[in-house]
Parts: sequence; structure tokens; C-alpha cells
Amino acid sequence: MQSETDERLIAQVRELIPLLAANASKVESDRRISEDNVEALDRLGLFKLMVPKRWGGYEASPATVLRVGAELAKGCAATAWVQVIIEGSSWMASLLPDAGQEEIFASGAPRVCGVITPTATSRNVAGGYLVSGRWSFASGCQYASWAALAIPLVDRAGNVTGMGLAFVPTAQLTIEDTWFMSGMSGTGSNTLVGNEIFVPEERLLSLEACLAGEFPGKKYSGALSDRWAFVPALALSLAGPMLGAAEAALKLATDGTHKRGITYTHYARQIDSQVVHRDIAEATLKIQGAWLYAERAANEIARLARAGLPMDYISRARIRGECGFIGKLLREAVDQIVSISGAPSFAQTSAIQRHWRDINVATRHPHLSAATNLELYGHALLGLPDNIDRGV
Repeated sequence: MQSETDERLIAQVRELIPLLAANASKVESDRRISEDNVEALDRLGLFKLMVPKRWGGYEASPATVLRVGAELAKGCAATAWVQVIIEGSSWMASLLPDAGQEEIFASGAPRVCGVITPTATSRNVAGGYLVSGRWSFASGCQYASWAALAIPLVDRAGNVTGMGLAFVPTAQLTIEDTWFMSGMSGTGSNTLVGNEIFVPEERLLSLEACLAGEFPGKKYSGALSDRWAFVPALALSLAGPMLGAAEAALKLATDGTHKRGITYTHYARQIDSQVVHRDIAEATLKIQGAWLYAERAANEIARLARAGLPMDYISRARIRGECGFIGKLLREAVDQIVSISGAPSFAQTSAIQRHWRDINVATRHPHLSAATNLELYGHALLGLPDNIDRGV
């Protein structure tokens, strides 16, 4: 159940759709979101949607996080994706030790990007770590003042003891322009590079501790957002933009059935074809089904946080499976949608083909990938030990 404040915010977000849609082609060609879009997101405070109220954030419910991402994506999925990545990474910063939270949020409204794939080396030194590496797919890094970067946690002998997140000012990193993609090109998901950067202990977060719901903050803790199940909350947030992009494509195709005929048939309008009726119904049900899975997961994350209860292993695995299944349903739906719309939907000026490409690329993200996530859930359902993914 969303509060009146949340409903009011979603209504304000909905007003941004025309601006985002007008800028979508430029965002794609420039391979980064426009300053107009950044300013619009900033004006509504959307980069801190998941941040707790103690640091000036909304501490919005997982359901609201989903809906905001979806509404933004109706105008521009790349912009919505960047917003989701930054809000989620900024939320991760709010789970740091007290001194780390103070440092990062002292500036008022920091933007944090994040890469959770560990492609780095680290050395354990007095007071923290020296980290070096290349972190690819850093969505929104051009607009971020901090970056959360996955690193191996090691002892003084260099033995790996776990995985962690190191929070680094982006001023200490360089950005390599490596993001040239057929979909979601506007996210600017380039590569961050750093060498021998010192990260003090207060800016380190153990991923194993996060998965167990054990966060180091003492003075700065106790918000509902501090109790969200870590990976389920992050994975589910990525579904929002894809749900919205699919809804937007469906509306465009549905509107088009009144205007276009079907070539080499007697149908002067698509709306007169029973095959079109069936395909519109099936695509709609797939999108609605994806929403049902997403909303159930969001409500469960929120319910357990309110009760102060951890999420059990099978539920965490199920939500990962649901995120993958959401991606599968949405890809199937937009495939039907472009078939309904026919060859004109693939024109470069068509928003439908952009939504189709964005969904097909973004749902290959590990948190939305059906193959891996369904295997992970099936593994858990069968009670097998040592699951294939440590990040459930």
C-alpha cells in the first residue's frame, strides 16, 4: 500500500514523461542522459529515493521504487536505469559504518554509482585497503560523486577472506569510454579505472555481512531501509524500468491498431484482426503477470523489514528467480508487440523499437537474467547445498 506522499511523488514523476520522451533519441545518440533529464531527476530528489530519511532521502517503499522506475522508463528507459542504479548505490552507502556514512552524506545529496562484480585486486594495509582495478558497466558514472566498487577482502598475507564494497570518490578514478551497445546505450555504463587507491575501513562494506543482514552502522541505523533484504531489494529495483518500457511499447502498439492495416490482407485496420486481438491479450497478460511477481516481492521485502525479520534463504532465492522470470516475460511480450506493429516499428524514429532493444539488453543483466536465476531458484527448491551464486 503506497502512502499519499508516495502517490503524490509518482504523479510528479509521471509529469516528466514528455520531457524524457522528447530527449530519448538524443540520449541514445549521445550515449549518456541529458543534463535536462539529470536536473529533472534532481529536482524531485529521485537519486535519493531509497536513501533513509536521516540523510535527506525518501526512504521510499520497494513498491514505490518499482513504480517510479517504471514511470520514468515510459519516457526513457536509459534515464530510468541510471536513476535506479544511483538510488540503489546511494542506499548501499547508507549501510556503511557510521563514520563512512557521515563522510559520504556530509555533502548533502551525493550521487553514488556502483559495480558489484569484483574485477579488482586489493591489499590489506594499516587502516584499510589499497585497491586497483577496472570496473565495467558503471551505469551513471558520469553523474556520480562516489562509486561503490566490488573488491576482494584479504588478510595481511593476501588470502581472500570475503568480498566487499569499497566506496571511492569518483575524482580518484578515471572513466574509459567503453559503452557502445545496441540497447540502453544512453546509460553511459562505461568503465571505471583506479590504481592503488586507499580506502579506509569506514568506507568498506562486507558483502557477506550484507547478505546476512548484519550492517556495521550503530548511531546511524534503525530505518526501515536498513532492514531491506540486500540483494532482493537491489535486484527487484532493476525490474521497474523494464516494466515501464514494456507498458509504453504496448500502449504504442495498441494505439497503432486503430491506424494501420495488415499488408496483403483485407484488414484495413489491425483492430479488426482476431490474431491481433489474441496477441494484444497475451502480451498484456505477460506484462501484468510480471507486475504481479514484482509487486509480491516488493511487498514481502517491506513486510519483513517492518517486522524486523530476516528474509529466509528460499524466499531470497525465489525473488531472484522471479526477477529472472520477469525479464523473460517482458522479452516475450515486446517480441509480440513488435510483431503486431510490423516493419514500421523498426524504423529508427519509432519508440517501439527503442523499447524493444532496451528491454532485450537490460534483461540480460545478471539480476534479470532468466537462465541463471531460474537455475538458482530450482537449485534452492531441490534443497541442494552450495548454491551456484553466493549473492542470493
